[in-house]
Amino acid sequence: MMDVLRVEHLGRVLPLAVPVTLLTDVSLAFAPASFTVVTGPSGSGKSSLLYLLGLLDVPTAGEVFVGGVATSGLDDAARTRLRLASFGFVFQFHFLLPEFTVLDNVMLPMRQLGKLSRGQMRERAMELLAQLDMADQAGKRPDGLSGGQRQRTAVARALANDPPVVLADEPTGALDTKNAAAVFSILGGLARQGRTVIAVTHDEGLAQTAQRRVHLVDGRVVRDGPVG
Repeated sequence: MMDVLRVEHLGRVLPLAVPVTLLTDVSLAFAPASFTVVTGPSGSGKSSLLYLLGLLDVPTAGEVFVGGVATSGLDDAARTRLRLASFGFVFQFHFLLPEFTVLDNVMLPMRQLGKLSRGQMRERAMELLAQLDMADQAGKRPDGLSGGQRQRTAVARALANDPPVVLADEPTGALDTKNAAAVFSILGGLARQGRTVIAVTHDEGLAQTAQRRVHLVDGRVVRDGPVG
């Protein structure tokens, strides 16, 4: 089975007056239906890795393969389209647009990709919200939701374009213990449904719910194996 996502000898250096190395020689592969956590101390390169995996940043060395396709030669428009089709993102702070309803927030990635009619987008958004017990909140704006509801809305938005890969950067960092456990349970469920889920977390208890751990120190992978 082909890996959904693969990186080879990935590196990222910030070209400052004194260059800052964020990642060095990272090679990883991610299979379908897998749940990986990325752990490590602050400043170890966890978020930098996630942004490179999701084509939000460009590496200074190495290559990112999405569905077997090398991405280094793509122009900005092609990278954007591949990112919209291939990845869903969930962040620590939900980044929902406050002036839009829950429903409209979930529909946004579909509008950007431009494959569905408005009726089809609305139908899919409502299906996703129903799966996450948020259908009754569709008409509300984000400021009328609890923290857990906002993050569930962010998960629905991440799934809008049916991406094979979901990337989560500290998705439970702003939540209480109960809501944090619920979000990780949702992410685990997505992996069981066939998606590739990769989550950065500091929470050791929640990390134990994943299948695989990639541990970074000073921008290098020092451990890659089953959680335990």
